[in-house]
Amino acid sequence: MSRIGKKPVAIPSGVTADIANGVLTVKGPKGTLTLTLRDEISYTVDGDTILVKPANDTKQARAFWGMQRTLVSNLVTGVTEGYTKVLEITGVGYRATAQGTNLKLQLGYSHDVDYAVPAGIEIKTPDNTTVQISGIDKQKVGQVAAEIRRWRKPEPYKGKGIKYRGEFIFRKEGKKK
Repeated sequence: MSRIGKKPVAIPSGVTADIANGVLTVKGPKGTLTLTLRDEISYTVDGDTILVKPANDTKQARAFWGMQRTLVSNLVTGVTEGYTKVLEITGVGYRATAQGTNLKLQLGYSHDVDYAVPAGIEIKTPDNTTVQISGIDKQKVGQVAAEIRRWRKPEPYKGKGIKYRGEFIFRKEGKKK
């Protein structure tokens, strides 16, 4: 039995959820998100909750149960609160600036890196070394953060690079003399 899957997903006021043609649509104050439903799982919108249960007693249905409940929960949280990831840039001369639909990164390369921000994602740079990525789709926010981080991952000796806020960088000792 899935401990996560057993819990119903609460629908807050101002949010509506509909199931039609194998698609769950959740509308809220921040926007609309959809999820394609799996055949192994049964979904029911019951008043102010969404129940997720396995449709049959197969191994695959039990495997998808908790994950599908979490995906439904992510939709509800996304349209009410949204998601935010914060990246911190460490290094001499490393900086970022948001310019409309582009993010301009200076990361020690011979050229500046221009990252085109996808639709549905908002990027802010409160200062030169902080990048805030926000949106309603958790997967898309995480993907954008990972793509930006990939340009200069933190190195273990001085810790220079782009890291997530709160991420611990394992530091190595330098060369012995």
